[in-house]
Amino acid sequence: QVQLVESGGGLVQAGGSLRLSCAASGRTFSSYRMGWFRQGPGKEREFVAAIVWTIGFTYYADSVKGRFTISRDNAKNTGYLQMNSLKPEDTAVYYCAAQRSGVAQRSMEYDYWGQGTQVTVSS
Repeated sequence: QVQLVESGGGLVQAGGSLRLSCAASGRTFSSYRMGWFRQGPGKEREFVAAIVWTIGFTYYADSVKGRFTISRDNAKNTGYLQMNSLKPEDTAVYYCAAQRSGVAQRSMEYDYWGQGTQVTVSS
């Protein structure tokens, strides 16, 4: 079992920044890929970014490329999502998830999920 706990959400003005954290515990996390997804009001859950824990290879959705950065701290077993130049359309509940294998962009192929953290961007 893997447990994931997100933190760092909040209210920010457009153009501002937030950093989300996802603390992983349980089994050795190095064999997993960590992903971030979000679900805005009235929208489906969508892929944001993912990172291969062992080698640090990253994936990004086009909508966040150049603004968001995913990273991880192996020693702390914690992943991060640095979000810059935030826009009102980034408002959503953000979830981190863990995947042993599969396509990084497909939420249904993730095995474990955190509880989510709210990000609200005001205009």
